[in-house]
Parts: sequence; C-alpha cells; structure tokens
Amino acid sequence: MACFFRSRIAEKLGRTLQQSEDAFIPALSAVPVFKKQQTADFKLSISTLRISGILPSSGDIQLQTEDLATRLKQDSVVEDISAGCGVINFKVNRKLLVQKMLEPFGKEEDVKFGLTSELFNNLKRGTTLVEYSSPNIAKKFHAGHLRSTIIGNFIANLKQSLGNNVIRMNYLGDWGMQFGLLGAGFCQFGCQEKLKQNPLQHLFEVYVQVNKEIEHNEDMKQAARDFFRQLEQHESGAVSLWQQFREITVDEYQHIYKRLGVHFDIYSGESFHQDQAQEVVQQLQTQGLLKTSEEGTGVVDLSPAGDMSSVCTVLRSDGTTLYISRDLAAAIDRKAKYHFDEMIYVTDTSQANHFQQLFHILLAMGHSWADRCKHVPFGLVRGMKTRSGEVVFLEDVLDEARARMLHNMSQSKTTKKMDNPEDTAEKVGISALIVQDFKGPLLSDYTFDWDRMLQAQGDTGVFLQYTHARICSLIRRNDGAKAAVFDPSLLFDQTSITILQHLLRYDEVLYKSAQDLQPKHLVNFLLKLCHLIASAHKELPVKGSSQDIAQARLRLFSGACSVLANGMRILGITPVDKM
Repeated sequence: MACFFRSRIAEKLGRTLQQSEDAFIPALSAVPVFKKQQTADFKLSISTLRISGILPSSGDIQLQTEDLATRLKQDSVVEDISAGCGVINFKVNRKLLVQKMLEPFGKEEDVKFGLTSELFNNLKRGTTLVEYSSPNIAKKFHAGHLRSTIIGNFIANLKQSLGNNVIRMNYLGDWGMQFGLLGAGFCQFGCQEKLKQNPLQHLFEVYVQVNKEIEHNEDMKQAARDFFRQLEQHESGAVSLWQQFREITVDEYQHIYKRLGVHFDIYSGESFHQDQAQEVVQQLQTQGLLKTSEEGTGVVDLSPAGDMSSVCTVLRSDGTTLYISRDLAAAIDRKAKYHFDEMIYVTDTSQANHFQQLFHILLAMGHSWADRCKHVPFGLVRGMKTRSGEVVFLEDVLDEARARMLHNMSQSKTTKKMDNPEDTAEKVGISALIVQDFKGPLLSDYTFDWDRMLQAQGDTGVFLQYTHARICSLIRRNDGAKAAVFDPSLLFDQTSITILQHLLRYDEVLYKSAQDLQPKHLVNFLLKLCHLIASAHKELPVKGSSQDIAQARLRLFSGACSVLANGMRILGITPVDKM
C-alpha cells in the first residue's frame, strides 16, 4: 500500500538530512494521474520542508531542490529520482508497486485498504458524537432535511472507518408552542382511526386546519396555550398525546432512514432537556453571566468589551427557556453522559451564528471541551421538485428517483436481468442523489437537476454504481481464473500502472476528508477511479487472454472494485453488483 512506499522514501530523506522520518511524511504525496500520461509516483514539496524548518527558508528554492535530488540515491524500492519545479519526484520499482498495492486483495484484507496508513497517526481518535438529520416531529419528513441526513451519515461513516467510536444522534424538534397548537387542534379536529391509517398525513392536515382556525378564533389560541402549559407541567393527558405523536413520527421516519441506509444510536430531542434548561439558566445567574435586558429577557453578554453590544437571549420575559437554552443543557448533558472527545453538529449555514453563540457561552461557563465542538454548515438546494410540482416531502423525492431510474434501466440495452429491479433502482437513485449533493463544497448552494443527476455516463452516482456492477459481473463470469498468486510483471502496461498510481492517493484522500469533513475529495477520487476502470475494461480484456494474464488482470480489477465499494460505503452508498 501507499504507506510502504511513503515510509521508505521518508527513511531515505531522514538518513540524508539527519532528521526523523516522521518529519517528511506531511511533505510527501502521491502524484495525481493523467490518462495516457506517465507520471512519477510520489513528490516531495520543498516549500513544506522550508516552512517546517528542515531546510533553510532563505535561498533559491530551485537550487535547494536540485541539490537535495542529487544527494538522494536510487535503491531497490525507488528506481528514479528527479528534480521538478520546487518538488522532487520519485518513481518506485514497478514490480513492488504492483505487489504492494494488490497484496491486501489476495489476503481478504479488502476493507482495511488505505486505513492503516501512517498519515492517520496524528489524527485524534476517541469518541465522536455526530448530531444530524434532526427533523421536527408530527410532520412528514421534509426534503430540506436530506442534506443534514446524508452529510451527517458520511461524517459518522468516515470517523468510524478511521477507528473512532461514533455515536449517531438524531436530535428531534419535539418541543415548543407548535405542539400546543397541534394538541389543541387534535382534540378538536383529530381522529384516532385516521391517525392509525396515515399518521403523519393526518397530523399535517390537523396542523393546517388549526392554523387557519387561530387566525379568527381566540378560543383556539387560548386552547393551544393551555395545552402547551399542561405539557410543560407534565399533565398526563397532554403528555400521553404528545408521546403518541412522537412515537408515531419516529416509527415513520425510520422507514425513510432505512431506505437511505441511515441509522441512529440515539433519538434525543429538545423535550429531554426542558427541565435541565432551567438549571443552566440558574448556573448562568450564579456565575454572573445572566443579565436582564430592557425588555425583561434574560441575556448573556457576548461582546468583547462587555458593553452589551452583542447579546444572546436565553430566557423569555415570562421565564420560559428558548432553543439555545435547551441546546446548552443538551451539550452539557451529552458530555456528562457520553464523555465524547468531539461533538459535530450538521445543520444548514443559517444556524452558524447560533452555534458560535452556543460554543461561546459554554466556554464562558468554564466548559473547555466546547473547543472540541464543531458546526459543519451546508448551503441550500434549489429547484428540488417532482413531476407533480414543488417538493415538500423527502419520500416523494425518493419515490421519483426510484421511478425514473427504473424507467432508465428498462430503456437500456445493457441492463441485466435481476431478481428485484425496484430495489436496485432504489439504491442507484439514492446514489445519484448523494453524489449530486457531495460533488462540490458543502457550503455551496446547488441546483437540483434530475436529468443530469441520473446520467449513466456523466460524473454521477449512477456511473459509480454502473462501474461497480460491471466489474462484479466481469469477476463472476471469470471466477475460474481467480488465483491466490499472480505474475506482477503482467501489469506493467501504462493502463494498469495508472490505476495503481491512483490507488496510492486513497489514504491521502481519506486524510483530507477527515481534516475538513468534506465528501467532495472522496467523490472525485472515486469518479476518477471509475473513468480509469472504464478505460482498463476496454484495453485489458480478460476473456480470450492467457490464464496468467487473466489472473493478473482480475486481481487488478477486483482490487479497484474493492476500493470503489469501500469508498462508496463511506459516502453512505450501498453498492449494487448487478445492473
């Protein structure tokens, strides 16, 4: 694997410059490949060595590059060393490249490929709590929650694959005045029979009806206030109805999550921290952090000068708590309960200020661990609509993705016979949704495009799945040619070498993803891999080749296919093996 070559080059540099080999690992990287173009395998950045103090920061950088390149000698691992523009290029022994890169796939170590790299040694392991998805209960799952759900799932998968203990939390919006409205509305307009038949649709209808009613009916407004007061005072009738709404919602949402391949360890919610929020307000008061505004609200002064020019409201004038009060209580409770080493919140960018305030107040309260809390923001999706018009519910999007994909598969001449075409269409349609979302920076807004998203030949989730299914089919058809050993010299052609050079970058891509929590690095790596596999499929036939050549090529294809599948799973995509 890449770590073998990186370590050997770092050892060589360490001996030459009398430094620890670990000092060179950050300056070494695999060279990105270009189709049909020979490149070196690794490059050493001289500017990185200058910044780290290994080389003098003054003087001509090119002279330093050329001088160091001449001092480094070839050996059994590195067969060529050359100076580029501010970089030193290393070409490794071709036989070793083939052996070391394809070795894990003959030992059933496919899933570990790239994950044991020395690059990850300086990453902090431990317990990571990821809060994501977080829809509001008693409502059908809105399409707007798709991004938080799939981004959070990617982050949790990535952290878990790199050895972290991951806690996946869904923090439901299950408290607030809207439940007073819904409770009062259900008492007047609700029907238990309809609630059993189509739970969330019926609650949605009740919610629309009660909102129309309160526009002209003061008694209904008062009934809503009374119901919420009963909830806050834990009166059994109100709490029982609210619990029914919550359980129904979680049950319905779990069907959606199952379709997306998403699961949670904990379903929490604002309601869990209602009483604790009052305790947090008391702590703020005891610590002298709680002030009273002119309007009579409880605020925390966040201004650097302490002049109340920037405040955060944590208490209404009537003494009830707010969303941020409950978030403060939730964070403190989670730290005590789960002892996390880091906590990641995944929400849209409009909540960036909320999380800045949350972390600021936690630090002011003396919770130094708030420095290890992070908000991962994302932009908006424009134009998400189905054939029937504007989309509201995620289920509609998933249904349409499946239906469109099923239609495309039925029209394609290459589609194979399969036991459950609907299931395959579902998985491929969801892949298309995920890849469209993950191709660019998370902070960017993007325009939803059904046609572009579902193309089989573009840079899409469909292309990833098609490539994976195609190679699985190739391996199945040639199962008799698979062998534990193969001749590495039969994979010295440029097409094979280019795939192996690309695989050298896999651990770097995962490392970069772990640093900035952006899925685009992995998506673009996998799309490039698929293009290289497509070329190899044409240029390196297995059928009709001698047994030795067939065995070597099958090892190459199965190795590339394993890395593709592993990367897809981290993204939250379930690979299909027939399409």
